[in-house]
Amino acid sequence: MDIKVLGPGCRNCVTLEQRTQRALSELGLTAEVEKVTDPGQIVGYGVMATPGLVVDGRVVLSGKVPSVRELTGILGG
Repeated sequence: MDIKVLGPGCRNCVTLEQRTQRALSELGLTAEVEKVTDPGQIVGYGVMATPGLVVDGRVVLSGKVPSVRELTGILGG
């Protein structure tokens, strides 16, 4: 599983990364979570509001920080 957290490094981006790691742990999954901070790359995914989350090349959310429970549903589904 390839996961990217899109954002400039703001508090919400850091929180999304932490919650994503926690959700992966709860699911018993291992994945490398990459931070993407380059504005050009972020826009290249079509994300206009950060933070964003990309799983296996597909944008699964943007502009909000979901709960760990929501993330387990996204990542485990």
